[in-house]
Amino acid sequence: GFFIKVKRVLWKNVILPPQKKSSEVSGARSFSVDYKNNCFQKDGKPFQYVSGSIHYSRIPHYYWKDRLLKMYMAGLNAVQIYVPWNFHEEKRGVYNFSGDRDLENFLDLANQTGLLVILRPGPYICAEWEMGGLPAWLLQKPNIVLRSADTDYLEAVNTWMAVLLPKMRRWLYTNGGNIISVQVENEYGSYYTCDYNYMRHLRTLFQFFLGDDTVLFTTDGNTDREMTCGTLEGMYATIDFGTDVNISQAFSRQRRFEPRGPLVNSEFYTGWLDHWGDQHAQVDTQKVSRMLGEMLSMGASVNMYMFEGGTNFGYWNGWYQYFLLTSYDYNAPLSEAGDPTEKLLAIRDTISKFRDIPVGPMPPATPKMAYGFVTLTMVWAYYSILYYQDPALFTYYGFMLYRTKLPRDLPEDTPLISPLNGVHDRAYVSVCGVFQGLLERDTTLVMNLTGKQGDQVDVLVENMGRVNFGSKINDFKGLLSNLILGKDVLTDWQIYPLDIDGAIASGWPQSGQRRSLPDPVRGPSDGPVFYQGTLTTNGLAWDTFLRLNEWTKGQVWINGVNLGRYWPKRGPQQTLYIPGPLLSPTQPNNITVLELERAPPHTRVLFMDRPQLNSTSGKTSQTTDRQT
Repeated sequence: GFFIKVKRVLWKNVILPPQKKSSEVSGARSFSVDYKNNCFQKDGKPFQYVSGSIHYSRIPHYYWKDRLLKMYMAGLNAVQIYVPWNFHEEKRGVYNFSGDRDLENFLDLANQTGLLVILRPGPYICAEWEMGGLPAWLLQKPNIVLRSADTDYLEAVNTWMAVLLPKMRRWLYTNGGNIISVQVENEYGSYYTCDYNYMRHLRTLFQFFLGDDTVLFTTDGNTDREMTCGTLEGMYATIDFGTDVNISQAFSRQRRFEPRGPLVNSEFYTGWLDHWGDQHAQVDTQKVSRMLGEMLSMGASVNMYMFEGGTNFGYWNGWYQYFLLTSYDYNAPLSEAGDPTEKLLAIRDTISKFRDIPVGPMPPATPKMAYGFVTLTMVWAYYSILYYQDPALFTYYGFMLYRTKLPRDLPEDTPLISPLNGVHDRAYVSVCGVFQGLLERDTTLVMNLTGKQGDQVDVLVENMGRVNFGSKINDFKGLLSNLILGKDVLTDWQIYPLDIDGAIASGWPQSGQRRSLPDPVRGPSDGPVFYQGTLTTNGLAWDTFLRLNEWTKGQVWINGVNLGRYWPKRGPQQTLYIPGPLLSPTQPNNITVLELERAPPHTRVLFMDRPQLNSTSGKTSQTTDRQT
């Protein structure tokens, strides 16, 4: 019914490249599941993959080739990649496949390097990525049931897949490319809906665009419930687990759902994710290499999650149990900056016992530079950005400003309350431009205000990243319910979506005053304030790491590019990674900082030649198995 109707309406103009018969492809290329011999078959021969996860969306495109070569030299014969839908379709119907989003360029580089690809196109990916890769514009239908057979959701999925999958078809191994298998959805068994009609729909959708012979598979966590709800006939069932699991027991669970065929661990965790306030997660190198060897000796195909984590630039971090870091280092074999680690060397040594690995040295780490201190000056209050905004703008990420007036005189401290936990996620509250305090989702629901009737109240709300895992991925942002001030409900809000990134990318604030602005702030000030400065690199544009010692929390841009969030007071991350190609070797490099709470008196920042990811005043993290 619905599927057929959408197929006719949305796909009538889709042009698919012709499927080549195996006899038409040089060498009769084929890839399949061999149920008789419990393995994969590639070109008619038994095949075992040793793969690593890498996220092109977390690595600047000018470093893709370097990272892929390091993975190849480590002994891998495949890489596993997610396709974040929201990275390519931030606004509905507007698709971006250029620059850092040029997926086909990434596939081509992997192919040139000699790496096969395991494709995970979602539509949901989790990945500790904003809303699990789902576009926030889906939430404009307030009652939409994501990851289900909900009509509105399926219509959006169909439209997106009709754009993405035809691009992928030419890259299938059987069509001369390097994609050997395609995952459908992502750990669907962990989601509450358990909607088999949805999974059937996706299976039909993928087969329509990719052909019936393409190996489709599912990945689910190591529990009966997850494997039951996440698997479906016609898609090969694989499992995922880390170093704290009994291998034989986990694979015996896979066997209950796939009695024949290869053993596959689609996510073998080499490290773990980090939250603000935790310690930097670490997974023991010897455990990883030993368990990898045990799985390979069983003939299992293994994908290591992650092999390089990379960086959540901009606002792309997700939310799982708490806000996730800008760094996605993951304690992986390649560091956030793509540098080989002892873990990589141990893994390479293990792999060499099972397959020939390339001869030659591992490519070195990219050069790093400690450029030293820069003092930031010329500061503007947060509301100055309003002079550079398009009134018709709508934004899904970053910040929104809510403005109203005090309903009466408040000579003494009066509680401002978010009684229904409606601040998503942090609110910075000012009266007449003077910072009063903040509210935070789940943790800080009350603060105090003073002022006079008619005083302007500004509430700057920060979206800290949408939930990426679990039942609460319908994660609306902003002020979702009333704020109560004493006995009054605050009303008559003016709402301003803020395109801070657009303003900074176009040269603000360094470009000077194009319109009448309020006077700049003359020194460090509490509350949201913009700071600026310049870095001179003296001819060497190398990777570097920015440390904001004694700064509190905020966002940083270099030459208009959003590096992500800093929060050294909360930790553990103390530095932000800056890829060298972002910098100019000859021209001054513009630094813009939005400090949200309090800058230090010295207003200095430090450019270092190494990261600091493990300093914290918070609790200790638990590296438990949780699907990614």
